[in-house]
Amino acid sequence: MTNNIHVKKWLDEMADLTNPDKIVWIDGSDEQIEALEKEAVSTGEMLKLNEEKLPNCYLHRTAVNDVARVEHRTFICSKKKEDAGPTNNWMDPQECYAKLRKLFKGSMKGRTMYVIPYSMGLVGSEFAKIGIELTDSIYVVLNMNIMTRIGKKVIDALGDSADFVRGLHAKADIDEENRYICHFPEDNTIWSINSGYGGNVLLGKKCFALRIASYLGKTEGWLAEHMLILGIENPKGEVKYIAAAFPSLCGKTNLAMLIPPEIYQKKGYKVWCVGDDIAWLRVNPADGRLYAVNPEYGFFGVAPGTNDKSNPNALATTKRDTIFTNVVHNLDDNTVWWEGLDKNPPKNALDWKGNKWDASSGEKGAHPNSRFTAKAINCPCISPEFENPKGVPISAIVFGGRRAKTAPLVYQSTGWQNGVFVGSIMGSETTAAASGLAAGVRHDPMAMLPFCGYNMGDYFKHWLDVGKKTANPPKIFNVNWFRTDDDGKFIWPGFGDNMRVLLWILDRCEDKVGADKTAIGYIPKADDINIEGLDGITKSTVADLLSVDKELWEAEVKGIKEFYATFDRLPAELNKELEKLENALK
Repeated sequence: MTNNIHVKKWLDEMADLTNPDKIVWIDGSDEQIEALEKEAVSTGEMLKLNEEKLPNCYLHRTAVNDVARVEHRTFICSKKKEDAGPTNNWMDPQECYAKLRKLFKGSMKGRTMYVIPYSMGLVGSEFAKIGIELTDSIYVVLNMNIMTRIGKKVIDALGDSADFVRGLHAKADIDEENRYICHFPEDNTIWSINSGYGGNVLLGKKCFALRIASYLGKTEGWLAEHMLILGIENPKGEVKYIAAAFPSLCGKTNLAMLIPPEIYQKKGYKVWCVGDDIAWLRVNPADGRLYAVNPEYGFFGVAPGTNDKSNPNALATTKRDTIFTNVVHNLDDNTVWWEGLDKNPPKNALDWKGNKWDASSGEKGAHPNSRFTAKAINCPCISPEFENPKGVPISAIVFGGRRAKTAPLVYQSTGWQNGVFVGSIMGSETTAAASGLAAGVRHDPMAMLPFCGYNMGDYFKHWLDVGKKTANPPKIFNVNWFRTDDDGKFIWPGFGDNMRVLLWILDRCEDKVGADKTAIGYIPKADDINIEGLDGITKSTVADLLSVDKELWEAEVKGIKEFYATFDRLPAELNKELEKLENALK
């Protein structure tokens, strides 16, 4: 399919190493994909679901020991350990290659090697980056077909260039003890072995789109971020775009596909989803603004908890052309189910392991990390700008976390440098019972801690540098939907009503409303958050949600100092911002 000497040389080397029985190029044609789907069904790798209720949908089960990303087996292999930084697992590249070559040796004997050329971003656009993944898994091929743009058009766009990310994946024995997901940023290379779970083997996702891309962004002057992108259209038809980063369990996908409250719908407001997980941002020299694209082509979403109330748009997206992984199989009508979908679990069903299951057993039927892989173009609120090669102009960047008392509902940073500080200190409170971690604040700067492909201190500096070269940077905000009352109940209603806060944010970006300066930044005036139609929320409630508790923030400063002490290359500007906060609180 190509005469590219760089591709052919690499492919020959990898085939010599893994020794597949045959090699199949993925051209992206409907005929080839349909043939692979049929083959996967014939071998039992996938089950075809009810064609009337779930057209072109399939169910897959992973091995029981292979159900999630494995951070402790994920490595950044830079030549110098300090370039990986204190927050990444590091291995010397030559040592890692030697270790993995032994595992990959002959790993595809008796199997087929599939060659998947794929593009992150619209093929041929300024934002686009090309990868080639070699895999022995049809499941990977079919998921990559949903998650990325694949096939002949990609290899044609690559031409004779050597500029592509080299990805090698083999299921091998699905052996936990020899499972490795290794990134070689200086070599544009990813090797993954002994896993079949999407987060470890769909190499275009976190591996390329964040870990490798964040390194490329640092060297080329752009940002690869763990962010959703949404557009809010006002009644005049004007659309403004927001990019937002949240740690897990903070409602990121719900926000990306937000449905406006009825009072806004009646006025003609709409919300458009550009992306639910990853944003690549570049400065546009024409207007000095940051523009963002979603480099992915699909959604790899968590199934449990997705329902008609929490995220109707995500649920609607899964109704066709979707691969479900590790959910319940309803044998009565050959459909799927998961906890939180509805209150009617199937009576005749198999659980995620393939065993007979009944809800009365008390055991969960779907794995808590069970997934759906669905086409973004099937989302009812997908943005008309989803395929815009120039991306969309970002008015606001929003950070958030789960804090019971400390962070107010929303506050605005005092400028780009302070905004980078706000992003660097974000995190969520954990309870030992919920997460297996010691109770306290788990910091996750910019929601990138597990996904930054290089030293996090250098990452903060790169953010500061991007701000310096952006003539009209977005304003930066922090939100917290999770303030609780003394009984531990959430005060703010969340979900679609979060739009009320986003509209204040956009008003601030256009200097349409004032704000009160506090020690931590700019806080809305309670009157400027619209509470029309909200039960039980008064102006007094809003004022309470916006309050800044000096003592809690003084304790927060101590925690930030401890967190910052873990970094070996922390930019001086962030320590200055911390000092300013400490002085302002005094």
